Amino acid sequence: MQPACSGAALLAAFIAVLAYSAARCRGQLADNYYAGKCGNFSVEAIIRDAVKARLAWDKRMVAGLLHLQFHDCFVAGCDASILLDGPDTEKTAVQNSGIFGYDFIDDVKAALERVCPGVVSCADIIIAATRDAVGMCGGPSYQVQLGRRDGMVSQASMASILPGPNVDVPTAIDLFARKGLNSFEMVSLMGAHTVGVTHCSVIHDRLFNFNGTGSPDPAMDPMYVWILTTYACPRGQAFDNIVYLDDPSSILLVDRSYYSQIMKRHGVLSVDQALGDSSATAWMVKFLATTDFFPSMFSYALNKLAALDVLTGTDGEIRKSCRRTN
Repeated sequence: MQPACSGAALLAAFIAVLAYSAARCRGQLADNYYAGKCGNFSVEAIIRDAVKARLAWDKRMVAGLLHLQFHDCFVAGCDASILLDGPDTEKTAVQNSGIFGYDFIDDVKAALERVCPGVVSCADIIIAATRDAVGMCGGPSYQVQLGRRDGMVSQASMASILPGPNVDVPTAIDLFARKGLNSFEMVSLMGAHTVGVTHCSVIHDRLFNFNGTGSPDPAMDPMYVWILTTYACPRGQAFDNIVYLDDPSSILLVDRSYYSQIMKRHGVLSVDQALGDSSATAWMVKFLATTDFFPSMFSYALNKLAALDVLTGTDGEIRKSCRRTN
């Protein structure tokens, strides 16, 4: 047992070093970027208070913000292009049909515009608010660097590169690699599913007609299939019910239980269970499920995601409204 523990400790130490190095290599992003830029007001305190107030009555917002950050940053970098309204923007793409929280970002932006107009980007609001929501919902408390500017281009076709719920592991690894994210970072980011949900329509074939067999996906625990098809997703249901991607007892907590569910063959989405079945990623799932390193891995991966292709300096703009360019 000692070698395994030592290996885990070395891996964690390595990730910590990478996290520190990454935090110092993000172009013009900086710690405490908005200090002194908003008069006597603290930009990050305003965002934090807004998150706290929203979570007081809408605990789902942590899932909404994590979803929003990933779908924004993965497509064209963290530039808030997903927030732009229009007939053919990212927001309209089928891949983004489940995104929510736009109204919350609007509220935070309005509050900041009242005290320091034209200073805080919508892109930074997404990153800081996600950080705060994760910390307030049982996840890690971590520092983020700010200073992003907002993008001015958003097209629905750009969202086509987002990995779907049925993507296989080799394809997913390749998609993440193209963004500079390795497979361990990919599996760590998938931990956001600890607070995620899907709908019965998305997993219908897994439950009833996997690959046209007329039977459930054999990768899923038969008892879990019975529970889902009896209670959450029975045949002929009138509504497209939601299905939690994690154990319902911890669905509002950012914790490692998502990985434990996979090890029990309770992965709801095909991609979830595939992580536990693939030789390339199964050990990562086990590591995150059975050690205490999920918080550090998750926060590191979120910060690396948040640094993708950011606009700084004079690139982009600081939008007056997150829904439209200036």
